[in-house]
Amino acid sequence: MKKLSLLLFIHFFAIHIFAGQVDTIEIYSPSMQIRVKNVVILPAGYENKTNLPTLYLLHGYGGNHKSWIQIKPELPALATQYGMIIVCPDGKNAWYWDSPTNQAMKYETYVSKELTGYIDSHYKTKKDKSGRAVTGLSMGGHGGLWLGFRHPDLFGACGSTSGGVDIRPFPNNWEMKNALGDYSENSQRWDNHTVINQLHLIKPGLAIIIDCGTEDFFYEVNENLHKEMVYRNIKHDYISRPGTHNGAYWSNSIEHQLLFFNNFFTR
Repeated sequence: MKKLSLLLFIHFFAIHIFAGQVDTIEIYSPSMQIRVKNVVILPAGYENKTNLPTLYLLHGYGGNHKSWIQIKPELPALATQYGMIIVCPDGKNAWYWDSPTNQAMKYETYVSKELTGYIDSHYKTKKDKSGRAVTGLSMGGHGGLWLGFRHPDLFGACGSTSGGVDIRPFPNNWEMKNALGDYSENSQRWDNHTVINQLHLIKPGLAIIIDCGTEDFFYEVNENLHKEMVYRNIKHDYISRPGTHNGAYWSNSIEHQLLFFNNFFTR
């Protein structure tokens, strides 16, 4: 009995030491005048650390701030392994734009200014682009590249997994017209709000990782983005492997992306 109790104590102690800490916090957004929920994952031993890099991890359409920790329960252990903070904001179904038609949808401003500003002022972060990265899945993959390309002085690295990197082939999907209007009447606006048309904003030195499964409905647009970046001689990592648009693929792909971002943070 004593031996069993000791083993249980050791198991509990190991989880406490190596699993990290998961908190849910609410941050007020002045631009949208709402409170936004966010999951913040701290590495184990956080209280004894300083100058930690931060990865902003964005969910997909229909998800929320809890999506990534549900898809990848090992994230706290991975945050500990790599010594980084992971932040998962609730982006609703807003595609991480500032909508030109709906003033209540300013999630680009929220992530790039309000959230990053709060995290840097309340946590032991490295307050420089060399210590910040952003990525996500599906809608969040679009958001990771959209924010990374458009805010090169804020994020030193960015990525996408199964990302909607060109929205124009999907004009009636995922509530995008709620933010941009109907494609048939606002094609220029859609052109201006798709990732593949933001490549001219990329500055040398931005670390970029993109991956997509070969059976994913976003596979073709990811292939097109990769080819266009090769044509423009934009350095990036591109991974294409068997897989579809689901949690099993993302649970696997995020491990590759975390390694990529860790290499960026520690280079």
